[in-house]
Amino acid sequence: MSLTLSDVERIAKLAQLEMDGAHMATALKELNLIFALAEQMQAVDTTGVEPLSQPLAAVLGKLPLRLRDDVVTEENRRDDYQAVAPKTQDGLYLVPQVLD
Repeated sequence: MSLTLSDVERIAKLAQLEMDGAHMATALKELNLIFALAEQMQAVDTTGVEPLSQPLAAVLGKLPLRLRDDVVTEENRRDDYQAVAPKTQDGLYLVPQVLD
């Protein structure tokens, strides 16, 4: 699939972009290169290749992940922080209503 100059004009109008003829010609070339790349990627035979849930899924078994343990490292200081608040209730900050 390749675009024409009228396609680029339409896209520019939909995107509310002001483009002169030189910019449209440049955009046409670049968009056609993107479509050509997409066609190349579609031509690759991916039969038997399982989809990845994330890019690291392909190497998770080979690459040790450096993740920290999910443990609490700080004490709960909510009461200290809320002591200086003008109004609180049940552990929540109360603020003036701004919408009717």
